[in-house]
Amino acid sequence: MPSPSLEDLLARLERERVEADRLYNDALTAVDRAIPREPAALPSAPQPHDDRQVAAINQSWDILPHGAPAIDRSVRGRLRGFIWRLLGPPLETQKRFNAALVDHINRNVRAHEDAQRATAALIDAARDQFQALVRFESLLVQYLQTITLYVDTKDRAAGGNELRERIGLIEQRIAAIKRALEIRTERDPSGERSATASRSDVFRGDLDSVTYVGFEDKFRGSQDDIRSRVGDYAAIFASASDVLDVGCGRGELLDVLRSSGIRARGIDVNRGMVDICRERGLDAEQADAVSYLDRQNDGSIGGLIAIQVVEHFEPAYLLTFLERAHHKLRPGAALVLETINPACWMAFFETYIRDLTHQRPLHPDTLRYLVQASGFTSVDVQYRAPVTEGDRLDHIAADPAIAANAGLAQIAAAVNAHADKLNARLFSSMDYAVIARR
Repeated sequence: MPSPSLEDLLARLERERVEADRLYNDALTAVDRAIPREPAALPSAPQPHDDRQVAAINQSWDILPHGAPAIDRSVRGRLRGFIWRLLGPPLETQKRFNAALVDHINRNVRAHEDAQRATAALIDAARDQFQALVRFESLLVQYLQTITLYVDTKDRAAGGNELRERIGLIEQRIAAIKRALEIRTERDPSGERSATASRSDVFRGDLDSVTYVGFEDKFRGSQDDIRSRVGDYAAIFASASDVLDVGCGRGELLDVLRSSGIRARGIDVNRGMVDICRERGLDAEQADAVSYLDRQNDGSIGGLIAIQVVEHFEPAYLLTFLERAHHKLRPGAALVLETINPACWMAFFETYIRDLTHQRPLHPDTLRYLVQASGFTSVDVQYRAPVTEGDRLDHIAADPAIAANAGLAQIAAAVNAHADKLNARLFSSMDYAVIARR
């Protein structure tokens, strides 16, 4: 089945976009119509409890404030006794009833008042909640209305970044083509160049060299980042002069050395890198390491450093490079070789295998031995760029509940011990440097 044409593909994508816009707008309209409306009116708060007669009732409920009448043997006393025997019992019953009724009224006054206040507060809260719900759902619809524009602007930003990268790469390629044509007119008609075995042929041409510059910019880091990472190497060459930076790249270390008052020059097989250095006023030359060292006098170089370079060398070329470096360096001059630490799995998988120009990973013990075998002394390995704690395996945190349980404590200790072992192997340091003296 033939592949669809570009016009058909674009038309299908436009139809899908239009359909997606329609579905989004229909859903947004449905949400807008579903917003609840605030009730037209909520009931008013109930009238306050009527306690106007409570005080009077509390004062008048006792119909026998003086108790039973005095009864004695006098005519009046006997008359009062006769009348009390007839009326006293019902009056006392009425008094007891009045007392119970007043007590009931007094105990319920507070309850009626609390109920009235609670009802009023509940009505006010319900009104506020209805208003807040309507405001929230209205704002929600406004938010949903902005999503399309927000996504569109993000797409434009992403596309803009990619477009800028592509335009920048195209401009670099055009400049490289122009440079290659100018160089070709100046060199021997045969256009032959002597081959070197320093590194892979990937990105070796003038045109492809700018591709590798873009690769460095994207994955290795900005020039400011690299300058801060290599800044401490300046102290090693503080008393040196005529330092050689092999694989100088964009010139971050050359810039640091120049700022520290140390005379240095750089070489790189990548023409694009050399051009960047020269544009910044740095002393740089396009050359491979061995060929350049062969042209130097013995004992003429005051120091040599290669940052993230030796992993690009084939083993035979690396041995030749170390042998040449030993002869060309002055007695006591420093040799610094920084490379990716393949003993750290994170460095190997996140950094080493990403670069097509890498030829062979170098274990710290291997490179240290090769440097020693080439005649260098005071050989030391310094590990750099430790893996951040956020990327390392965590320990089981101390917990009293775990400590109180012997079985759980033993398991936690074993897990933490294994985490330490794995961190030491998988998540140690991303880079290391072999530092030696001639």
